[in-house]
Amino acid sequence: MNRRNFLSLTGTFTGGLLVLPEFLHAFGSQNNLVIGEQCLVFIQLNGGNDGLNTFIPYENPLYYDLRTKIAINKNEVIGKNKGMAFHPALKDFAQMQQNGDLSVIQNVGYPEPVRSHFRSQEIWQTATDSNKYLNEGWLGRYLDLQCKEHQPTAGINLDSIDNLALKGVEPNSITVKDPNRFKIRSEKEENVKLSDNPQLDFVRKIANSVTEGSDDIQKALAKSIVEISYPKTGLAKNLEWIARLVKGNLNSKVYYTSLGGFDTHDNQLDIHKRKLTELNDAIFSFYTDLKNSQLLQNVTIVVFSEFGRRVKDNGNGTDHGTAAPMFVIGGNNKSKIIGTNPNLSDLENGDLKHQIDFRSVYATLLQQKMNFDYSKIGINNKPLEGLF
Repeated sequence: MNRRNFLSLTGTFTGGLLVLPEFLHAFGSQNNLVIGEQCLVFIQLNGGNDGLNTFIPYENPLYYDLRTKIAINKNEVIGKNKGMAFHPALKDFAQMQQNGDLSVIQNVGYPEPVRSHFRSQEIWQTATDSNKYLNEGWLGRYLDLQCKEHQPTAGINLDSIDNLALKGVEPNSITVKDPNRFKIRSEKEENVKLSDNPQLDFVRKIANSVTEGSDDIQKALAKSIVEISYPKTGLAKNLEWIARLVKGNLNSKVYYTSLGGFDTHDNQLDIHKRKLTELNDAIFSFYTDLKNSQLLQNVTIVVFSEFGRRVKDNGNGTDHGTAAPMFVIGGNNKSKIIGTNPNLSDLENGDLKHQIDFRSVYATLLQQKMNFDYSKIGINNKPLEGLF
């Protein structure tokens, strides 16, 4: 068995539930990680969020002509700015923008778009062309180059399933549902021998690396306290954990989590309002927590979905589309609307044409927040101007 096969078997390290053997419940040391104050937090909206009903072109009459059943009334939108405004459920997004802490990147997508959830997510997570396939994610490739040795806590995925974006050649990320349940390995387990087979030496190496960092995780949680009340939702709980790890100086470079339920083919008005409310309340609690702790300038929050929805409604909902907005919060962003408003009169087979490639956003984050040459992981798109 080689390292690649072992990682394919186990995925990233998954903690918090009985997914791993006990000896892998602990975390790896941060000693070899390139330490810096900045970190990235990604929130992936699974299902294909309807960007046109999230950040709304309320002054464009075509929006109402094409969405006769699901358009948001222009009297209900919030935070009007240059012909665009937020869904009323995103009242705190408007507040964060007014505070100078939220930027919107318009019409983000990629050439030759794919409408499959799984394939489009894979494209976003690997940062490759729609006709190419990679086994490693863009953040995994970044961490491979940033970590001197494999470090399971360089990237942390707060979710129930692994994330391809964080997968690299080395196991530099861990997937976990509940950081509070991480265990420190007892002394009697210290010299556990997995096998007499020398081909499994790397497994011992990984196991030992994971074990060494359990103290760091526990210390980070112990040093941080919950200073505000988060909503009782899954996303809010994940963001609360991330806030505690950041405040506890864990020094992970990347955090990742997700919110599902955005595949709104039917009953969109009710479903979308409910999901955006959950998103708004969770992120604003996280934002407030970081801001109160004077850490918001060190944390860049990125909100995105694998694609948007069709411009014209299908009656009570929308079908899979292409381009959509991304939101960037914190990290000393310049609180701008980057890109032009969606052009509803120049569509491609009924879909928005993308204007900004998502890999340009990635390049900007790596260059300006991580001080990293994005071309080293195969991203050739130029960074955006004016985001930070």
